[in-house]
Amino acid sequence: MNKLLNWLDDRTGIRELMHEALFERIPGGARWRYVWGSTLVFTFSIQVITGLFLWTAYSPSAQTAWESVYYIQDVMYMGNIVRGIHHYSSSIMVVLMAIHLIQVIIDGAYKAPREINYWLGLILMQIVLALSLTGYLLPWDQKGYYATQVTTKIMGATPIVGAQIQELVQGGPAYGHHTLTRFFAMHAGVLPGLLMLFLGLHIYVFRRHGITTPDPDRAPETTFWPDQVLKDAVACLGVLGVILALAVFKGAELSGPANPSEAYSAARPEWYFLFLFRFLRFEAIEHIGLAFGAIYVPGALMGIITLMPIIAWWKGGHKFNVAFMWLIAIGVGVLTGLAMYEDDKDVGHQASIAEANRDAERVRELAKRPSKIPIEGAGSLLRDDPFTQGPRIFAKYCASCHRYNGHNGRGRMVMEQLKEQENGKEVSRAVASIPTGADLGNFGGEGWWKLLLLNYENHVGGFTKIEDSEMATWSKDSRKAMQDPKNADDVKAIYEYLASLSARPDSEYNKKLVEKGRKIATGEEFITAGKFASCTDCHGTLGETFEATGEGFGYPDIADYGSKPWLTAFINDPGTDQFYGEDNNKMPAFKGKISDRELDLLVRWMTGDYYETEVEDYESKVKVLEEALKARNGP
Repeated sequence: MNKLLNWLDDRTGIRELMHEALFERIPGGARWRYVWGSTLVFTFSIQVITGLFLWTAYSPSAQTAWESVYYIQDVMYMGNIVRGIHHYSSSIMVVLMAIHLIQVIIDGAYKAPREINYWLGLILMQIVLALSLTGYLLPWDQKGYYATQVTTKIMGATPIVGAQIQELVQGGPAYGHHTLTRFFAMHAGVLPGLLMLFLGLHIYVFRRHGITTPDPDRAPETTFWPDQVLKDAVACLGVLGVILALAVFKGAELSGPANPSEAYSAARPEWYFLFLFRFLRFEAIEHIGLAFGAIYVPGALMGIITLMPIIAWWKGGHKFNVAFMWLIAIGVGVLTGLAMYEDDKDVGHQASIAEANRDAERVRELAKRPSKIPIEGAGSLLRDDPFTQGPRIFAKYCASCHRYNGHNGRGRMVMEQLKEQENGKEVSRAVASIPTGADLGNFGGEGWWKLLLLNYENHVGGFTKIEDSEMATWSKDSRKAMQDPKNADDVKAIYEYLASLSARPDSEYNKKLVEKGRKIATGEEFITAGKFASCTDCHGTLGETFEATGEGFGYPDIADYGSKPWLTAFINDPGTDQFYGEDNNKMPAFKGKISDRELDLLVRWMTGDYYETEVEDYESKVKVLEEALKARNGP
């Protein structure tokens, strides 16, 4: 072994290199405050290693990027851990970089003759932030797509050359596929190369001037090996432990595939850019303009930080620099906390996050189907999924009159502005909007029929109380008999039969109960006690196969009530004699207003005709709506 080492040293001079690297003199002894530079190099090394593994499976195109990240996350062995380590090491690196910068300024390690090293460090900081920014887009998911789009618009706000810079960065006049390939080239090639170059220069200049020691007499002088190496190793181990814990127990997020045609209000930049996001939302900054808030102000602050070595020439300059740095750190912390607090209290934003999480869970569920991801890409999985698109279409066309379990179909309350007089002035406040139609949650199911038959005047009429219709009268007359314990089995059979008409694929029905319910509903049998008029007294087509003829007697045809053919015909034109007739109908006809594709997705969602899911439905807002309306109008 000794001969081998002598041979290697003779050819390379490795002993001298190792001695130079390990036996740097440290006046005042090894200290924990010196570990931050080493931890930064360590986290960058982690990102390089994990980045290379991710690169082996990543495909940088608008049609394959999300799909390849999904493969890494959910299919590739340990891929989720590797991606989690890569993701969280980038966040940890930003934190370590901030701590390192503050420590350098407090210790005065930016003063002569170390100005060049300080400026090299600032260049490295900009490269690290650029790496974080470019990496955010690469999954090509909704979150990264819309958040990064804001960044390219900010670049476009640069005076004089903004439009040219934006076009250069996004790869043309439009934000899209070439933006992704440009960002990937920067993230995986150009920026890491620049970081390695400037890191080498930074370490070289640092070694030339040595460690800045605030108190060199605090302890005997030592060397980098072994005392400081031990502290650096312990610190790096701690950083690795935090990164691994986050990667294993939290994991990196992957939202739904990027969809340029659909707005994504839940998008936010990564947490370390939230301070700028919140700063730009101040009304005064919005009024002055994007360039002022995103270019001039940050540019001025960065200019002062860059000039700190020169500012320190004057008496009191160092104290100013330290105070200024702490002021910036506090400001960034306050703005970040404010942004998080406001988002947490923003009901609309939280609803958007819930929907985004729901979409992310659903698309990965669809991608695991036997048919897997189609050649059109993962975006088509959500676009063609009734479970995903049905609530959106309901919110677009139906929620102005109806609710779905108390909300607009997408888990959000429907609000309106109510004008009131307060202290002689007209004020406006947001209140729950009063629905004018039936709540369609679990439409055609057993629970829905129970509400319809027992409390028709409120269930169908919403909170407008339809009390004068024939069905409302029937409901009042039959209520006592249906609530009589003696009729429990018969009533259960009626609900089971009526629910079976929609033939929902996610439901199983008791054949004996269905047959018994059919006989009672058609008048072939009677319930045990009380007054109960059969359904066929008015609805003569009960029990037959539904056909959209448009002909009838002005009472809703309940053959196959709630099934796909029935709903399709009803939504297209509810005013035909087969349903309510022109005189009694209040619902607009949607034929020509809604596309065939949208109608098909809506109907399939309402009838449960979609690929099975374990994604939880939106939380019911029925109780919330009732309480809100009571508070608004009184009990």
